[in-house]
Parts: sequence; structure tokens; C-alpha cells
Amino acid sequence: MATFDERLSASRVRLRARFPFFGALLLFARVIPTDAVPLAATDGRDLFVNPEATAPLRSAEFDGLLLHEVLHAALLHVDRRKLRDPARWNIAADIVVNGIIAELAGIALPAGGLRDATLEKLPVEEVYEKLEGTTLTLALADLVAGDREGSDEPSNALGVEQSAAQWREALGQAETLSRMGIGTLPAGLVRAMGEVLAPSLDWRAMLWRFVTVTPSDFADYDRRFIHRGLYLDALVGEALHVAVAVDTSGSVSPRQLEGFLAELKGILSAYPHVIAWLYYVDAAIEGPYAVHTMAEVPPPRGGGGTSFEPFFAHTESTRGEVQRVLVYLTDGYGTFPKERPAEPVLWVVTAGGLASAQFPFGEVARLREV
Repeated sequence: MATFDERLSASRVRLRARFPFFGALLLFARVIPTDAVPLAATDGRDLFVNPEATAPLRSAEFDGLLLHEVLHAALLHVDRRKLRDPARWNIAADIVVNGIIAELAGIALPAGGLRDATLEKLPVEEVYEKLEGTTLTLALADLVAGDREGSDEPSNALGVEQSAAQWREALGQAETLSRMGIGTLPAGLVRAMGEVLAPSLDWRAMLWRFVTVTPSDFADYDRRFIHRGLYLDALVGEALHVAVAVDTSGSVSPRQLEGFLAELKGILSAYPHVIAWLYYVDAAIEGPYAVHTMAEVPPPRGGGGTSFEPFFAHTESTRGEVQRVLVYLTDGYGTFPKERPAEPVLWVVTAGGLASAQFPFGEVARLREV
């Protein structure tokens, strides 16, 4: 019988020859043999494989197992879990990676590999939300975080960030191989990579950029405060009006809605010269409500289907001389209007929401966590 090292080496050769993308990805992974895991696992940085438990696997199953774990790591599933329930998150992550592997001809998963064709094309964060209240059990391999999570030590945080940067680089390099015509990528992987490689932008910084190109720009800043990192500007011109749409459709969880209102609070506190007009929107529109402080914010209304059309139809009909920015807090799943709005649009999208490239207009900033 072949040794574990021989089986591992043969698997790497097979994958490099048949799927250059995954072969390149595996170059970034350190595979550690250990009997401390039932079958295989990852902490987001290294792969842990039980030599004895995996010995009976066919070559195609062993290849699938390695890909299962390296995809968990490369798609940052350990780091993206944050404070979510580990068991449910692991199930959601398994559904996503197994759906990707299922698109690869000649690759198999060990018996019991979890599949759900209705969920596997969704971002892992959304799969997690949809699994709430289900009784699914984890069937293949656990993600293990070890001592990398729950610690406030700078070295730990640095390690996590370095690991994430390594996998982003790995995905980027492997993607380059694909663009050069060396192998093709499964559609599920392309979707999942977009969640990792898409830049995560600070929406407040983007809103600031909108502010600075309006007639209500700041005239000058007080240089006495530069050493403190503060730029205290003198206001000139008119106040900036911001129409804020909060997605209250059924696809938005109560926790996400809570986060949206926290972001509204950020708008009101960060920009004292802003006049905010609040709308609650699902498939219909409620508002506008003039708000200057969170005390003036009415309870959310909605819970139906999702359409972005009512908000943009309303703002188009009320467009006038006032300089205005349109901000939409949403998961991005809904019906877009056919016409591009005349006013600048900033989408503030939940983690795991619609891919940035799928928004037909405006700029997209993603919330890291809600």
C-alpha cells in the first residue's frame, strides 16, 4: 500500500495536470498528516489530513477531499465565520465547496459529502442564514479554528490577516492561469472567488467622496489638527441631501436590518451638514421620513418581496435643484430599474450579498459584517 506522502504527491500531480487552477492553489497549502481529526480539516491556513482514515479512499475521492479543504481555506471560510454558530457555518461552507467540486469531471467526494443544489450557488453567508432552524448534520470535514479565533493578541490578528492575504494572492495567481487559457474554472468557483477578491471598501469614505464633489463641499481644513489625523472643515454652500433606502424585504434578516439602522446612524453622526430622508422599501415604498437624529427614525416597515424600482422611480420624480445622493442599504437581491438614475447612487451591501459586478449602476461598498 502506498504511503500517505506518496498518495499526497500523486494527488498533487493529478490535479496539476487536469486542473491547473487547483494545482496552483495547492502549492500554497501545507498538508499536515495527523490523527487529531476524523478525516480532514483546515484552520484557514494549513490542511490537516488523517492518513489512516483516508487510506481506503479512491484516488478521485482523495483528490476531492484535498480540494474540499483547500477551497475552505482559499475562500476564507474560517475567517469569514466571525461570531456565527460554528456547526451551522461549517454546514453552509460544506454546501458551497461541495457544489463547486461537483462541477469537476473525474473528482469525487468521500461518502456522505453534503450537497444541496438549491443552496450551493449562494454566498456562504446567505446559505448560513437559510439554514437557520434546520436539522442538517455535518457530513464530511470540520473547519477548525484552533487558537486563531477569539484572541485579541496582535500576533494572532496579524497571522489571520497574513493568511487571508496569502490566499487572495493564491486565488489571483491561479485565476491568471485560467485567463491565459490554461484550464477553465467552475461557475460556482467564479462566483465564490468574487466574494473574496472583490475589494471591501469603506462606504463612509465613498460617501465622503460624493460629498466632496457637491456644491456643499468644504472650503478649507484647519491645519492645527492635522497631527491628530483630523480635518475640521468650514462648511460653505448648501447642505447635502441624502435619500437613504433601507431594504426591509423578506430576504433581509432582523440582524441585517439592525445593522442597516446602525449604518444610518453612522451617516447622521459622521456628516452633521447632511439632511437625510429615510425610506423603507421592499416591493413597495414607505416614506420619506426626514431624520436628523436616530430618535426621529420610525420603526421599520416591510417584509415582502424585493424591488429597487419604487425607490428610484420616486427619487426620479422628486429630482430638482437640490444636490442629492442616493444611498441604498441592501443585500442586493431584487429587481433593478431598467433606466440608470440621474443622481449618484451608492449601494451599501451586506456581507454575502449580491456580487458587486452584478449591480447595473452606481458604486458598491460592502459591509464587512452586519
